[in-house]
Amino acid sequence: MTEAGSKGSTAARSSRKGRRWNLPPHPAHFVNATPGCGFTSKSGLRSVKEQRSPGRGTGQGPGELMAVFAKIALMFPLMLQGVVVSPRPAAKWDNSKSVRFLALGDWGGLPFKPYTTPVEKNTAHQMGVVAETMGIDFILSLGDNFYYSGVNNVTDHRFQETFEDIFSANSLKDKPWYVVAGNHDHSGNVTAQIKYSKVSKRWNFPHYYYDLNFAIAGSNTTITILMLDTVLLCGNSDDFMGMGPEGPSDHRVANAQLQWVQEKLKTSRSDFLIVAGHYPVWSIAEHGPTKCLVQKLYPLLVQYRVSAYFCGHDHNLQFIRDSDGIGYVLSGAGNFMENSTKHKHHVPEGWLKFFYADISSFGGFVYVEIVPEQMIITYIEAHGKSLYRTTIPRRSSR
Repeated sequence: MTEAGSKGSTAARSSRKGRRWNLPPHPAHFVNATPGCGFTSKSGLRSVKEQRSPGRGTGQGPGELMAVFAKIALMFPLMLQGVVVSPRPAAKWDNSKSVRFLALGDWGGLPFKPYTTPVEKNTAHQMGVVAETMGIDFILSLGDNFYYSGVNNVTDHRFQETFEDIFSANSLKDKPWYVVAGNHDHSGNVTAQIKYSKVSKRWNFPHYYYDLNFAIAGSNTTITILMLDTVLLCGNSDDFMGMGPEGPSDHRVANAQLQWVQEKLKTSRSDFLIVAGHYPVWSIAEHGPTKCLVQKLYPLLVQYRVSAYFCGHDHNLQFIRDSDGIGYVLSGAGNFMENSTKHKHHVPEGWLKFFYADISSFGGFVYVEIVPEQMIITYIEAHGKSLYRTTIPRRSSR
């Protein structure tokens, strides 16, 4: 296992690139599409499965949505069938025996003109450069997709002006985004973000929580990513009042998701097992550790030997490795930079390996490449500087 900061290098220099939750088929990804049965892929990656958990969004306000969601979950337990999709590797990397993705949180622009920030624009530009030079298969979007109160409906102009028009590099246009909601998204209409999956060919948000399953081409190496809604698990928070989540608005909905997570972790035999959500489990910054996740999710991560937990929420870049070897990848520098370390004593001594929060910076993100032996994680600043690199071994090697 190696950990090293690579000072002064750049990403470009280092590489020299009924009702259904079905995702809209991308013509480049599918040969045959049969609802409920799955899609046959042309991709170099063998397969990606997305399985939905019980329940559906309703399009109502947050309070009513939770009540209806819980009622449906109790009255009509659903076993929703998986949909098989596959992100297509960059053309240059068709023979690459790896899975590569970007991880970015808290990129949600502004609710007034120009509907973006310099940090978001510069970060988006560099993501395009990295996608072109290093190659990517998809993007993990880690919540707070639209500041400060999400979107109103599926035709909200924010989808175009904060997302489509900003992440517009050719190297990003055909790459799927796998999305979770953050606390600011829950201040708006999350159901509209879910429904936008049927509008945009690259926006994939099938349900509040879901899973992704990948296999590296030409190998037996498998990867699972569990995409969580940590706001449903722990409750919403008020950043402006400095208030963290104080408990879910509906405990039945929260418990249903927690049970789903536990079952997925328990039954997973994947070589790399990743969990992703908006709130951090551990963080030294402004928001700090999320008490609810430390109490409820952290024991499961340890028990089932998870490889890594990806998140945002705090507006900086962090890497934390606990005593069990789990990596905590915080990538929340997509729209603002904030340099508080007020919770540095709330993370066990020695766990913090990397922290970047230069307020003069134009943001940053994480580039991940998974090969059969290990997961390679690189933190990249918005002007291309490679800030830090570390690795996490496959689960059988820990």
